[in-house]
Amino acid sequence: MSQIKDRFRGFLPVVVDVETGGFNNQSDALLEIAAVPIEMAEDGRLKPGPSVNAYVQPFEGANIDPKALEITGIELDHPLRNAQCERDALGKVFTHVRQAVKDAGCTRAILVGHNAHFDLGFVNAAVERAGIKRNPFHPFSCLDTVTLSALAFGQTVLARAIAAAGIEWDSSQAHSALYDTEKTAELFCVVHNLWHEKNRT
Repeated sequence: MSQIKDRFRGFLPVVVDVETGGFNNQSDALLEIAAVPIEMAEDGRLKPGPSVNAYVQPFEGANIDPKALEITGIELDHPLRNAQCERDALGKVFTHVRQAVKDAGCTRAILVGHNAHFDLGFVNAAVERAGIKRNPFHPFSCLDTVTLSALAFGQTVLARAIAAAGIEWDSSQAHSALYDTEKTAELFCVVHNLWHEKNRT
């Protein structure tokens, strides 16, 4: 039986998306984070696992560009947002990721993202600010669906890559960390499974 720990050198791919107050992970706020661990079926095909997400309170002194809020549609003072401090928000997500790593028999998670180094940079910066000692993700290696989509479909924009992969896309839900993560997870699985099927024949 195929096992995901054997496919990725003991790493478990976990798709992550963050929504932020800008592009600088040192000065701009982390506002949302979501993660989807990837699972492997007995036939070696990949599928998205259960998702987790958290809304994050901006750290003290964080910059938030109003244009970023326009793009994401985030309302920082929305009564149902239930935002947590970075330490608690990351703790919630990391607990889910660590359990998935353990269940898969892997040694560590590897972050998968669309422009993955952007997401990894914000995660690492928040981990450092929060003083979290056990980050389940590899500190610098990641898997990027921009590169994979360029190879598989000739597309680099997420919405266009999603369309090329035959995945349903609702632009009204885009720029929600959870929605984008779930769709990116589907995309990652489609690309992997295309390669898997081609190499089985």
